[in-house]
Amino acid sequence: FLEAFESLLRFAENHTSSLFETAYRPMAKEAAEPVKELFTDISLYILGAESTVESAVLRFFDSLFPLVYSRLINPGITDLSEEYTECLRLTRQDINPFGRYSKNMVTELSKSLWASRMLSQALSLGIEVINTTEHAALTKECSKALVKMQYCPHCQGLTLIRPCVGYCLNVMRGCLASVSELDAQWREYISTLEYLTNEMTASHDLEIALTGIRNAINEAILHAQLNGPQLSATVDKVCGQPKQQEGNLSSGNIVPVKEATKIQTFVMAHASLNNKRREFINYMKRSRPFYASIAERLCDGDLVMRDSSTCWNGEDVV
Repeated sequence: FLEAFESLLRFAENHTSSLFETAYRPMAKEAAEPVKELFTDISLYILGAESTVESAVLRFFDSLFPLVYSRLINPGITDLSEEYTECLRLTRQDINPFGRYSKNMVTELSKSLWASRMLSQALSLGIEVINTTEHAALTKECSKALVKMQYCPHCQGLTLIRPCVGYCLNVMRGCLASVSELDAQWREYISTLEYLTNEMTASHDLEIALTGIRNAINEAILHAQLNGPQLSATVDKVCGQPKQQEGNLSSGNIVPVKEATKIQTFVMAHASLNNKRREFINYMKRSRPFYASIAERLCDGDLVMRDSSTCWNGEDVV
C-alpha cells in the first residue's frame, strides 16, 4: 500500500509540475520547489505526521503568490529581495489573491487524505498486533502441556501415535487464552478497515483528489491574474513598489492554455490501487475469526489424528 501511495503521489506531483512547464513557463523553475514541498507534506500527513492538510496547502499558496505576482501579474519586476518576497507571502494571507480556490483545494483534499491517513495508521496498527502475537511467550504450564501432548506417548514406545483432536484443542486453547481474547477487537478492526477502504473508493477517492490539484492550482492562478490590477494596488500600499524594467508587460496578458485546465486521469495506477484494495479487504474479511479459531487452525492437519483411528488423549491410547 505504501508503494502504491508513493507511486500515486509521484505521478500527481509530475502531473502538477507539468502545468507550470506548459502554461506558466516564466515561473516553472521557481515553482518546482513549492510543488515538491506540497507533495512531501501530503505524504507525511498520510503517514501520520502531526500536521494538517490546510497548513500544507496554505503554505504552498504562500510560496506561490510571490512567483505569480512577480512573473505573471508584474513580469517587469527585477528586484525580488527576501524582504519583499516575505512581504508578499504575508500579504497573501490578508488579500486572498487566489479567491475561493485555495480553500476549495483544502476542503477537497482533506476528505480523501483523511481516509488515506486513517487507513495507513490502521495498517500499521494491524502489523504491530500481528507481530506482537506472533512472538507471544509461552507460559511454563503451556510448555509442559505441549511436551506432554507431543512426547508422553513416546515413553510407551508409541512414536507414531498422534494426539486426539479434543485433547489438542484443550491444550491449545489453554496456551492461547490471552491471544484469543483479541477476537472482539480484531473483528472490530476488520470492520474499520472495510469502512476506510470503502470511503477511499467512494467520495473520498485519493486518485481523483490528487489529480485535481493541478486544475485547482490553475484556476487559482487565473483568478489572481484576472484581479492583477487590484492586487498590485494593494501590494504597493503594503510592501512598496519594487524596481521595474521599462515597458513591462501588462498584467492583463492572460493566456489560458487549454491543456492546463484538463484533469488527466492515470487509469493504470487508479485501477491497480483499487484492485489491491479490493483483494486486500476480501482477504482481511476472511481473517475475521482468526483469533477466535486459532486453536482450531493449529489442531488441524498432520498434528492430530482426525479419523477414527487410535489417538493419545493425554493419559492413554483411545
